[in-house]
Amino acid sequence: MATSWTDLLLLPVAALLLLLFWAALTPLETLGWWAGWFGDAIYYDAAAPTSAPPSTQSSSAYVLFLSGIGRVSGQTLSYREQGLIDRLRQQLPHATVIDNIFPYSVNNLALTGQPLFAGLWQWALRRKLEGPALAGYLINIRNMLQVAIAADKRYGPIYNQAMAEVMLETVMRYHFDPESAVPIFLIGYSGAGQIAIGAATYLREWTKAPIYVISLGGIFSSDPGLLAASHTFHLWGSRDKAQIWRLLMPGRWSWIASSEWNRALRQGRASILRMEGMDHTGRGGYLDRTPPTEGARSHLERTVATLCAIIQHPDQPPSSS
Repeated sequence: MATSWTDLLLLPVAALLLLLFWAALTPLETLGWWAGWFGDAIYYDAAAPTSAPPSTQSSSAYVLFLSGIGRVSGQTLSYREQGLIDRLRQQLPHATVIDNIFPYSVNNLALTGQPLFAGLWQWALRRKLEGPALAGYLINIRNMLQVAIAADKRYGPIYNQAMAEVMLETVMRYHFDPESAVPIFLIGYSGAGQIAIGAATYLREWTKAPIYVISLGGIFSSDPGLLAASHTFHLWGSRDKAQIWRLLMPGRWSWIASSEWNRALRQGRASILRMEGMDHTGRGGYLDRTPPTEGARSHLERTVATLCAIIQHPDQPPSSS
C-alpha cells in the first residue's frame, strides 16, 4: 500500500515540477525577440488579409479586440467572441474593428505555426475542441504564462513593446495614420487586459492618437500603461470569480496609494463599470447570448451596448450595466 501511495504522489509532484520548468523557460521567447533571434517579421495567418483592405471612407475609430487565453492564433476566436465581433461591426459601421491579432506571441505567430512545437499545439487544439478537454488546457496555461511575462517588471517592458509593434503594424494595414487623431481602442478580454494596458505605453509614444483601453473582465496588474492611456475602462462582472486574481497583484490593493492603478483612479484616468450578474466566461459570462430571464437582454447585448457607448463617447463613460 505504501508503494501505491508513493506512486500516486509522484504524479502531481512530477506535473508541478514540469510546470515550474515550463514557467522558467517562458521568458526565452520574449528575450529572443529582443535579441533579434526571430528577425523583424510580424506574422499573419493565411486567412488574414495580406494587405490593407480598400477604404471607401475614413474610420471614426480603430477597435482592436484581443482575445482570451484560449486562442492559438489570430483566426481562432471562440463562437462567443466571434458573436461579439459581428455585433460590434454591425453597430459601429464607421469604425474599423480588427480581430486578427494573437496577443500571446511577440511577433503574432500562431502557436500552430511555430517551427518546433506546431504539432503539439495542433494536437492540443484538437483536444480542446473534441476532448478530452483537460489536454486542451495546455493552451490556456501557456497563454497565461505569457500574461505573467507581460505583467513582470523585468520582462514586461520588452513584451509590451513587441505587442505594441504588432498592433501598430496591424492598424496601419487598415489605413491608420499615426499622425492623425483618430482614436485607437484596445479591448482586452480576460488575460489580454494586461497586454492591452502594457501596449498602451508605447502606442502613446508612437502615435498622436488617443489610446483607450477597455478591460473586459480583464486580469491585469498595476502597469505604467494605466497612466499612459487616455482612459482605461474596466468592465467587472459582479459574478466574475476570475477577478480574485487582483488580490495577488499588490498594485491593485487600495492601500498602495502610489501604484499606477490607484493613481489612475484618483486622477480620473480609470473607471470601473460593474456588470451586474455577469460571470467571466461560458454560460452567464460577458459574451453569453442566452437571456438570463424571459424578456431580458442577453449578457452579450448588454456588453456590446456598453462597449459601443464607450467607443462612441469615451469622454462620457456609461454608468454600470
